[in-house]
Parts: sequence; structure tokens; C-alpha cells
Amino acid sequence: MLILPGQSVTNMFYDVFNPDPNQFGCGDNYQNSGFLTKKEEDQHITKEVIKSVRRTGQLNLSSRHIATVPEKLFSIYDAEDESTVDWDFGKPKKEEDSWWNIKPLSHLDLSSNVLTDIPGKIGMFQDLLVLNLHCNNLTELPKEIGSLQKLTKLTLNSNKLTHLPDDFFKLVELRQLTLGGNCLESISKDISDLVMLEKLDLSNNSILNLPPGMGFLIRLTELNVAHNKLTELPPDIVNLRSLLKLDINHNSIQYLPVMGELRKLQILHAQHNDIAEIPSFLGCEKLQEIYFGNNFIKDIPLEFCENMYDLKVLELRDNQIELIPPEITTMVHLTRLDLTNNDIKELPSTIGLMPHLQVLKLEGNKLKQMRADIVKAGTNRILRFLREKISEDDLKTIENVPSDVNHDKSVYPDKYTMRQGNIMNISMKNIDSIPEECFNEAKEAKVYCVDLCKNKFTIVPEGLKILANDLTELNLSENQIKELPDFLKDFAQLKFLDLSRNMLTGLPDSFTALTSMRELVLSNNRLTSIPKCISGMVGLEILLLNENCIASIDIDVLQELKRLATLDLTNNSISSVPPQLGNMTQLR
Repeated sequence: MLILPGQSVTNMFYDVFNPDPNQFGCGDNYQNSGFLTKKEEDQHITKEVIKSVRRTGQLNLSSRHIATVPEKLFSIYDAEDESTVDWDFGKPKKEEDSWWNIKPLSHLDLSSNVLTDIPGKIGMFQDLLVLNLHCNNLTELPKEIGSLQKLTKLTLNSNKLTHLPDDFFKLVELRQLTLGGNCLESISKDISDLVMLEKLDLSNNSILNLPPGMGFLIRLTELNVAHNKLTELPPDIVNLRSLLKLDINHNSIQYLPVMGELRKLQILHAQHNDIAEIPSFLGCEKLQEIYFGNNFIKDIPLEFCENMYDLKVLELRDNQIELIPPEITTMVHLTRLDLTNNDIKELPSTIGLMPHLQVLKLEGNKLKQMRADIVKAGTNRILRFLREKISEDDLKTIENVPSDVNHDKSVYPDKYTMRQGNIMNISMKNIDSIPEECFNEAKEAKVYCVDLCKNKFTIVPEGLKILANDLTELNLSENQIKELPDFLKDFAQLKFLDLSRNMLTGLPDSFTALTSMRELVLSNNRLTSIPKCISGMVGLEILLLNENCIASIDIDVLQELKRLATLDLTNNSISSVPPQLGNMTQLR
């Protein structure tokens, strides 16, 4: 995305068609209903329909039993074809066909038919925003589909596609792509060019591997690859920092990478795989639901328990778990815990004190302490039984467990609080300094994210030096900082740096060493030029320089940033834009 001075951006989302992605093979359901002749298919586009399309820009031909796209569709805007236009509506011909009254086709629904192919002439509708082709018998797509450059939503689930044409990946404005329920065995690495994607559904195919480069889809909020033949996830899957929901269920995945970079992840479906270990989720503080049912998990790591403070649903049914650690009670917001069909022989009695637990499923275990009738009686009976068994020693073990009442009371968070999400959050405290002891505890807590925004810092605290090898995110926005220290160059792992709303006039030249940087926010400062050191940040994907005093665009700096996808230069003093900027095709 490129935003230049004088531009405004309005995100428009179209959700006119909302097919059920779980309905597969819909086209086959119509095969016995009888095919229509081409003449009969053309009759679906009546004079009234043509008039409506011209007026609204939308055409719905779903569930019409058509086997080919009506030829009449492609002459629907042909004003000279008198046979396709009925002007007898009480208005003069000129007024009826005035160009200012005609809207180009923006929404086309051909779903739930028996189409076997789409003509290449589909490429003529270059104003299409939404194209719905789900539930047909399509085996391939025409290369001309790549001409639909404005397409934001494409629905292709429940067809028989075996591959996608190379030109398909020119649809760079796509926000939502649904390909579930096809016959795809692989996905081209060029999918990484669809950088505007927010929702991607590849479920119910036969995909063996996801291509490298998936991590470039940084705007992706939902990724569904369930019901495929995956044995692993690509390493860069953890770069999808906007991801809210990930569904990988019903595959053959044996191992999951460290998931901590997926900091916005809220829901993970990983049922029916071959996973033997729960991965590290340090940093996934937004996680609310995790589904690990039907795997080969034997242990619940203590680290996992201690860092899932906000988790509400944990499903571990049909695994091989023998022991439930007492630390599971640190998940104080847990409402549902499913441990059905494991090898558990004993439960911590303190589970009975978990304040929000509403569903506890224990069927199919070998519990020695609890009779079968108690298990069958349901959650309330189980929790009451566990509470009755709590001893004084049990109570001592939970005295330090955080609760809604005592969580994060102080200005400076303690080691236990920081360990919950490996985050040091001291924002909005109206402070201008931090005790050295606090940074030492942050080091012990393995903090990788520091948030000091909305305070009164005039200099960057030197105590940060101790975290130089660990920090990946640093937020210093809305302070009064005029100059940055040279020691920040040593933060080699830093990927996100927010310096907005300060008083900066430049950046140290040594910042060229920050090669891991992916997002740099310098909005609302006093910069008069684009800092040259930015050229060394070769991994940079997002650069925000709006609301400064920049007079010219240093194209030499920007051309070094081969991965830059978002550049914001609005509200500066720029008088002209260098034409070379147009060659940076990765900018969206």
C-alpha cells in the first residue's frame, strides 16, 4: 500500500455473496437435473435483467442449472445491440442510456450451477470487485482471470480445480480468497504476491506442502488449511503477525514451530494431526481457544500453563496425557477444559477452585481418586468433589496464582507479571525513568516486547541495554524524545519499532545494522528527510513517515527496500514524487 500526500484511503468491503464454504461438490447435485441449451441459458439474461445490471452493477445467476456462461453476458453493455436493450420504459432512449446512469459490473454470482469452464472473455469485466463461482464443476480457470485487477473477493470453493494459472497471482487487490473443496495438490510460491489478502481458505484439498513465502501475507487474519495432506508448516508461517485464526486440523503435521510471533492469534484449531508436543506460545497473549484433540501429546508443559492467562478454551481430548500439572490453575479465565480419552490417573484438586471453569470433561480416563458416577454426573459434581479434597498444602500452592483482583497492580510490573506474556508494559504511567531492577527482572522473565508509550521520557532508558539480545518489539511512542542513543544499533533481533509522536529530527547512521526490522513507525516527528540509515533495513515491510516535515523523497533509500509493502508519506511538505517510485511494484 502506497499513500502519498493528498490521497485518502477508504476501505470498502463487499460481502454481498456469503456462500457456505463447507458445502462441497454442489455442482454435482445438478447434473441429473438436465442441461439447458445455450439459447435457454441466454434467456436468463432478460431485458429487465440487463436494465438492472446497468443500474446496479450487480448480476446474480446462481442456481440456474447453466452449464456454460451465457454468451449474452458479454454484450450486456453493448449499446448498439438493439436486441439486448429494451428502451420501452416510458423514457427517451437517450436519457435511458446516458453514460452517467450506467454502472460497470462489479458483482457477479455464477455459483451453484454446473459450469465446467469460464470463458476467457471474463477478463473484459475489469471493474469486478466480487466474483462468486463456488459449487460448480470447474477444472481450470482461464489465464484472463488475471485481468480482473480490482477483484477483492473471489469464491471458488467446491469445484474440481487441480491447478491455478500463473496469471491468477496478478490479482493483487484480493482481500478474500476461498479455494476450499477442490483437487489442488500444490500452491504456487507466487501466492506471496497477493499481499493484500486478509482471509485465505485452502481447506479440503490434497495439498502436500505450503510454499515458502507465505510469511509475506502480513495482512492475513484468517488462514484455513484444514483437511489436506500437510506434514509440516513452513517456518515463515510465524511471520503472519496479523493472524487471528489458524485452522490446520485433519492433516499429518508432526511438529509445530515456536508460535510466539503470532501475537494477535486468538483461535488455533490443530485437531487430528500427529503432534507429539505442545509448542511454545510465549507471546501469544491474545490466545483464547486452542484445540489439540486427537493427537499424540503426552505432557502439558509448565511454561504453557504459566503463559496462557487469558485462555478460555483448551481441548486436549484423545491424546496420551498422563499427568495434569497443578500450574494449570494459573489459567484463571479458562471456561472449558476437555481432557476426554487420555491416560490421566489423578487430577490436582485445586482445579476445583478455578473461578470461571464451566465445562470439565474427563470421560475415558483411568482416574483413581474419582468414581465413574462422579465423572458421569458432569462438571458441577466433579468440581465439588475436587474442592472437597483440597488440603492446606494444596491451598499454599495456589497463593501466588494471579487473579482478576491482584493482576498487575503496580506501576512497575513484577517478574511474575512480565513472565505471563514475556512483555514489559509500562505504558501510560506518566513516568520519565525506570529503576534498573525492573530491567533486570525483565531479563529474567525473558521479555521480548517492551511498551513505554504515553509517558514523559526525554531520553531512551539505558536499562534497555540488558535486553539487546532478546528484544523484538519496542514501543516508545508519545514521549518527548529528541534524540536516539547509539546503543539501539545492538538490538539485532528488533522487528518492530514505534517512535511516533516524539520530537525526532533524524535517526543515528548506525541504525543500518537493524537488518531484522520489519515495521518502523516515525509518524508525527520533526523529520525533514527520509533517514538514509533506513536503506540498511533490508527486511522492512512497513514504513510510516506521515505527519513530518519531509520536503523530498529520497528514492535511492527506498529502492533498497525490496520487501517494502506499505509506505505512508501523507501530510509532509513534498512537492513532487519521483517517477522511479512507480517501479517499486511490491508497494500496494
